[in-house]
Amino acid sequence: METIRVLRHHGGLVAEIVLDRPEAMNSISTAMARELAGACAGIAAEPGVRAAVLSAAGERAFCAGADLKERARMTDADLLRQRHVFRAAFGALLALPQPTVAAVRGFALGGGCELALSCDLIVAGETAAFGLPEVTVGLVPGGGGTQLALRRLGPGRAADLVLTGRRVGIDEAERLGLVDRRVPPGADVRAAALELAGQIAANSPVAVRAAKRALRHGWGVGLEAGLDVEDAAWRTAAASADRREGIAAFAEKRAPAWPGQNAASLEP
Repeated sequence: METIRVLRHHGGLVAEIVLDRPEAMNSISTAMARELAGACAGIAAEPGVRAAVLSAAGERAFCAGADLKERARMTDADLLRQRHVFRAAFGALLALPQPTVAAVRGFALGGGCELALSCDLIVAGETAAFGLPEVTVGLVPGGGGTQLALRRLGPGRAADLVLTGRRVGIDEAERLGLVDRRVPPGADVRAAALELAGQIAANSPVAVRAAKRALRHGWGVGLEAGLDVEDAAWRTAAASADRREGIAAFAEKRAPAWPGQNAASLEP
């Protein structure tokens, strides 16, 4: 791959997807979208990977959105063809069964903001700036931005960002709930995200994936339906070898050695 790198950490338990077009502020070209989809599909199929981090090369930008220079050369038909590629890329990230952490420093605009929103958790530094400016160039967020912002921020706050197209810095992003963990000045955002992913990866892979599924499918449904989703997740974990190992490790006062059986079969 030329625009994406995949690294391994914590003994292979954590996969890091690195957006690697710093010269273009990691803007999403058609090639990058294809490579991102492929990288996510590969990680989803690896039962040994328990968490993933999405980071970016360079200091200026996490991702400045779609590559507008490439789009300037496109016909309407070209743009519609690219649309399928982009939807596949964002969909593959959103569909990862492993918990995902975005490590944001610098600009996360348009598609870059949507990539961060597609992750379960967002870790950001002091230089982070978020925005969904699509309406300012005659478009609508198309990488899940309207729906993901709605679910994360609520209708009013999502409308504020989507309909104005304005940018927000780290202070407002934290206040809005757009950022889950703020990294102190001088600290390494990427290292903080990898540490968080490592903490997640140390837990039962069966329980973590089942919990992610409950969180994902329980959102936006009624309480009774949500409790049924949770019950299904609980039953999956309770019937697993991970649960038996977890109880044994606790009783014996040792670190668990998770079997992780059937974790890979759990859909997001």
